[in-house]
Amino acid sequence: MAIVLVIIGLVLFFKMKGRKGPIKGGGFGIISPVLFVLVMFSFSISQLLHIPGEPFHLPAFWEMLIAGLLGTLFGAIMLTQTSYEVREDGLIYSKPNKTFKYVIIAIIVIRITLSQYFKSMDYIEFTLLTMISAFLYICVWRIGSYIKFRKLHVGNRPAESR
Repeated sequence: MAIVLVIIGLVLFFKMKGRKGPIKGGGFGIISPVLFVLVMFSFSISQLLHIPGEPFHLPAFWEMLIAGLLGTLFGAIMLTQTSYEVREDGLIYSKPNKTFKYVIIAIIVIRITLSQYFKSMDYIEFTLLTMISAFLYICVWRIGSYIKFRKLHVGNRPAESR
């Protein structure tokens, strides 16, 4: 539980900190978590393949579908809470959202509750379902946010540089 609380605190801290400065690097920082999670999940799956005494098997298709739908739903909710604005200096900033912290806390609580509910599942199946849900959640949220940013970025360029 302590690790979960630290993660929640860090997410909120970095989100609040990120609001103060403009988004730099063409928005690569928005989409970089997708690449990070892809690499980390690849390492995790390779470790799951080599657990002594535990044969690797995929969860049932319907379970993976539900995990994917749940991850997509969470990502879509987060995407609705994320927006950007061009300020007087001509730079793009994250738009402040007073409900963001409550939405992210609610999503984390729901995920923890579901995790506790499904703890009786096989370890490998549970881990894979959690990874599918988290990966789709991050992909939908971050790729959608990047698209929102790029639309604003392209519309914000001076006419001579187009």
